[in-house]
Amino acid sequence: MFCGSSPGAHDGYPDAAVALGGLLAAEGIGVVYGGGSVGLTGIFADAVLARGGEVEGVLPAGLFEREIAHEGPTKMHVVATMHDRKARMYKLSDAFISLPGGLGTLDELLEIATWAQLGLHHKPIGLLDVDGFFAGLLEFLDHAVDQRFVRPVHRARLLCAREAPALLEALRAFEPLRLWPSGATRTESPQRGARPAPTATSSAATPRRRDAAAQGPRPSSRPSGCPTRRATWRR
Repeated sequence: MFCGSSPGAHDGYPDAAVALGGLLAAEGIGVVYGGGSVGLTGIFADAVLARGGEVEGVLPAGLFEREIAHEGPTKMHVVATMHDRKARMYKLSDAFISLPGGLGTLDELLEIATWAQLGLHHKPIGLLDVDGFFAGLLEFLDHAVDQRFVRPVHRARLLCAREAPALLEALRAFEPLRLWPSGATRTESPQRGARPAPTATSSAATPRRRDAAAQGPRPSSRPSGCPTRRATWRR
């Protein structure tokens, strides 16, 4: 889970963090997050723990010493640097969700999206677009597609929904698009693709119920309520 160390400007942001944390706990999905006790990070962790969910925190030693560490996670990983934090969260995670946040949240989100673009992982990435918070980012990415700096297939990796249940459904239905040497794309089903061992996350959320992910109807990867994109670059 990636999210801000501030609660934001209005109650919609904490409310969304509580709703998402409660949903993940109710679904039996363990989470990994940044390990903090302040802002949306702390609110989210509290919501998961209040519903009996499993939470793992990953916190650099420097921040731990500033006493912002959450005292309640099931497990806390203390690492040396911010880079080590992102690397550890990536290894522990099967999927990634971003709530609203600032520069740190964008850093984590865009780095994990870049790793997906480079083919370093094929894990789903989702945005919980509270009150259209991510509209500007998505508009920028659409512009980058139009200007041929981002391929449509990579833009489409960012799943988006306004409500937590719709986003979780999209993450479960996700099938990675593999870019082959010819430039064509191919969808690889979860049943055939190599899957990492189950793990937990929140600066990345971790769907553990893999059977549920492979069953039932598959919704659109772009749930209603989020901006649409114009795919004009076919190469």
